Amino acid sequence: MDVKIERSWKEHLGEEFGKEYFAQLAKFVKDEYTRVKVYPPPKAIFRAFDFCPFDKVKVVILGQDPYHGPLQANGLCFAVNDGVVLPPSLVNIYKEIENDLGVKMPVGRGDLQSWARQGVLLLNATLTVRASCAGSHQKKGWEFFTDAAIKALSEQREGIVFMLWGRYAQDKGAVIDPLKHLILKAPHPSPLSAHAGFFGCKQFSKANEYLIEHGREPIKWEEA
Repeated sequence: MDVKIERSWKEHLGEEFGKEYFAQLAKFVKDEYTRVKVYPPPKAIFRAFDFCPFDKVKVVILGQDPYHGPLQANGLCFAVNDGVVLPPSLVNIYKEIENDLGVKMPVGRGDLQSWARQGVLLLNATLTVRASCAGSHQKKGWEFFTDAAIKALSEQREGIVFMLWGRYAQDKGAVIDPLKHLILKAPHPSPLSAHAGFFGCKQFSKANEYLIEHGREPIKWEEA
């Protein structure tokens, strides 16, 4: 199957495209785009991979579903297109960065493309969703694919920071080797749980300290 995804990821995940689950997933997703409104736009499905080649990944942030509202989902977890009102979780992420690093985050800009280009893989577990129907594309095969991506990074790379926010991300990160990578856990940044430990977790400074210790450029988080 000819999947349009960044070259290095295609090399590392090529076996997945030949598996039966992926054939069924591709058929399901294609049918959904034909029949109903689906987010993100087709060209943005693999955007997280396209901006962040396999060998350039420094940090991984795991999300669950793309946003299911108009103009929101853009292929990067927690991100929205510039000019779109920032969702509450992203607002809280920005608050924690400001408190942690003493910087000012950009007003009204939530694309997060700068993070991705610096080596932050903003990966949702499920890469598509039906409009106004959260979780509608879960358990269709995407989870197998994104598990394979995480496992490949864990096994074939070293010194990556994995930010796991909330139980879902933490369970998905069970395949990560803690002896080779830094695993940072915190509650989800949503308004329901941010005050239970996301605020004050200081993961952004911890991530940069780890990267510097391993001879890598820190992330300029304020350049979202």
